[in-house]
Order: sequence, then C-alpha cells, then structure tokens
Amino acid sequence: MLLSFICVKKLKFIYYAVFALVFFSNGIVAQGLLRYLEYPLQRKAIENIDKAYGIVVLSGGRKIPLGNSNIIEWGDPDRFIAGIELYKYGKAKKLIFTGGFNPYNSDLPPEGDIYLEEALQLGIPNKDLLSTSPVLNTYQEAKAVKKLLLEKIPSKNKGIILVTSAFHMKRAKRIFENEGLIVQPFPVDFKSSKSFHSLFSNPLLWLPSSNSLNTTSFAIRELIGRIIYRIFI
Repeated sequence: MLLSFICVKKLKFIYYAVFALVFFSNGIVAQGLLRYLEYPLQRKAIENIDKAYGIVVLSGGRKIPLGNSNIIEWGDPDRFIAGIELYKYGKAKKLIFTGGFNPYNSDLPPEGDIYLEEALQLGIPNKDLLSTSPVLNTYQEAKAVKKLLLEKIPSKNKGIILVTSAFHMKRAKRIFENEGLIVQPFPVDFKSSKSFHSLFSNPLLWLPSSNSLNTTSFAIRELIGRIIYRIFI
C-alpha cells in the first residue's frame, strides 16, 4: 500500500496501510486466526488414543542460538515429548521421526537424527526408532514416511498416530491421507487461548502490538500454505 502511494501519490493508500497495520496487530484478530486454524482440535488424553503401527513425529521443534558452535536448542519440544509419551504408553511399536533440515544451514544434521539421539538417551530401544531421509516440507515428510513404512511394515497395516502442532494438523493430516495412510491425529503445541471470550476482558489485547502482528503473520502463512496445498496436491 505504501508502494502504491509512492507510485500514484494518493493519500488514501496511507490510510489503508495504517488501517491494515492496526487491524492485523490487534490481539483479538491474532487470537481469532489462531483459533480458526486449530478449530475444532483439542488436546487428547493419551489413554484415549487407539494403537497403531507407528507414531510419526513431524519436524519443527528446534532453533539455532547465537554463537560459534553448532549447538541446537529446543524451539518447542511438545511434538517430541508427545511422541515419547505415546510410545511409552504402548500406543505403537515404532517411533518415527521426520528428517527436517534447513538447506541454508547444511552443516547441521536433519532434525530426525537429533530426535533419535534424544530418544536413545531416554531409554527408547534403537530397534523401535526410525527416521526418514532429509525432507524440506510436509509433502516430502508424507512421501518419506510412506516409503519408510513400505520398507518396514510386515503387513498391509498403514495406521499411524500423527504428532504435530495443532495449527498444522489439518494440512498435515490431509497430505498424509493422500499418501494412503490411515491417520489418527494427535495435535499438540496449541497456541490459541483456551478461553477466547476472556480475551475481550483484557484491554491490552485491543491495542496494536508487534507480538500480535507477528502472530497474525504466522497464521496467515499457514492459511496460504493450506490454500497452496489444496490447489496443487
């Protein structure tokens, strides 16, 4: 909008830009978008999950801190922890990690390799742990998991428990099902407020903030991803 103003010299584009900035940096809007992405998913009790052949934990829980070493910190460990808990509750015999990697940090190992090391330290037997080949996105994750299962499954059982963040689950579930897998979703890492109505009682959320703007941007990226995957996959 600002570029439009620069090109055509019309003040109305400045007003549009200010309105968009205020609107998308509003906490109610940000939380509303998150709630839409996660609806109607809820965190499930592990006891209520049916058994499957494998537990599939999607990548996305690490970050690289400042420093000269290749130390990797957890961005959000919910996916990994949920996978470990599901395995220890006996919900599947195999714990499968996807090998997410960043092509701009080629010195770092795929995320699945990191998960494997952590799982071994927590006492998970090596024979029950699997990791896919390196993958860049959810579509590649689904393809890699299917290939891995075809190599390892002794029967036609293709049932998996899929572990990923709640905002990402709808898209991920659809992509994995398109590969012919029977998916039982186990969403974690919920980001929206538990009580949406209580948001209106907090006047600070009515005011624009950079945090809300970042949340809105994050939600819009996921919405764009859903649209693209629905069109092309």
